[in-house]
Amino acid sequence: MTPAIQVRQVHKRYGSVHALAGVDLEVRQGEFFALLGPNGAGKTTLINTLAGLARADGGSLRVMGHDVVSGYREARRNLGVVPQELVFDPFFSVRETLRIQSGYFGLRRNDAWIDEVMERLDLTSRAGFNMRALSGGMKRRVLVAQALVHKPPVIVLDEPTAGVDVELRQALWNFVKQLNADGHTIVLTTHYLDEAEMLCQRVAMLKQGRVVALDTTQNLVRSVSGRQVRLRLAPDALPPLLEPIRLGSENGTHLLSLADYPELERVMAALREAGSRVLEMEIVQPDLEDVFVQIMRRE
Repeated sequence: MTPAIQVRQVHKRYGSVHALAGVDLEVRQGEFFALLGPNGAGKTTLINTLAGLARADGGSLRVMGHDVVSGYREARRNLGVVPQELVFDPFFSVRETLRIQSGYFGLRRNDAWIDEVMERLDLTSRAGFNMRALSGGMKRRVLVAQALVHKPPVIVLDEPTAGVDVELRQALWNFVKQLNADGHTIVLTTHYLDEAEMLCQRVAMLKQGRVVALDTTQNLVRSVSGRQVRLRLAPDALPPLLEPIRLGSENGTHLLSLADYPELERVMAALREAGSRVLEMEIVQPDLEDVFVQIMRRE
C-alpha cells in the first residue's frame, strides 16, 4: 500500500541552521502518528515542506504517492494542515471562511460537509460570527475546520491543543479519533506527551533535524530502563540500606528507583530487616515522557 507520507533524506537549511538533516520516515495509511521533539527540532519545518510552504534543499517528500513539488496539486489536495499559529482573515464570518477555503480546492455546494464539521467542533452557534469576535480557542476550532473542509485523507495537527481549554481538547480529540477510525491518517505534533501516548500507534522523535527514535509507542515505553516504587512506611523513616536508591521523599512518602522488577524483593527484604511496615505501595510505570527525556539526553 502506498504510504500516506513518505520522506526520504530531506535536508533544509536556513543560513547556518541545518533545520532538517537527512530526515527519513514513512507514515502508513490510517495511522495515528506522533512527531515529537524539543523546540527547534525541525517538526514545523518538516510540516511546512510537506505542505509546500517551504522547499526542501534535498531529498523527496510524497503525500499519498504524490511528490510535493512535481505533483503539488494532488499532494496538497490530499493534505490538511492545522498550523501552530492562529492565522485568520478578520473580514469574514466563520461560514464564509470555510466556504472560501472550499473554493481553494474547487469545491462548490460544500455546505452539507461544512455544517457537519462546524457541528462536530461546536461552531454552529458561531457560524455567522466575524473571526475577530472569536476567542482564541474558537479560532483554533476554525483552523481545524479549515483543514478538514476538503476531506483530505491525511491530516497534520501542529500543536492543535496549545493554549486551549479542557472542553475543546476533549471535543477535538473525540472528533479526530472518529476521523482516524473512518480511515484518515493523522500526524500529530504536541508537547503534551500524554496525548501522544494515548492516541498514537507510532512515534518519531526529532532532535536537531534528525530522527533519533522511531517505533511503536508501546515498544518505546518498554525500552525505558528502570522502574520506580512509591512507599509510605511506619515508622516513616527510610532504612539507611535503601538511601542509595531514594529519588526523593515528600509528605512521608518515599520514591525509590528500581533497576528492574526483581529488585523490588530486595527492597522488601531491607524493609523487613529494618522492622518497617508498608502502609501504601505503588509501582510507578514509565511513560512516553520518560522515554522522551532519556532519548533527548542520550542523543
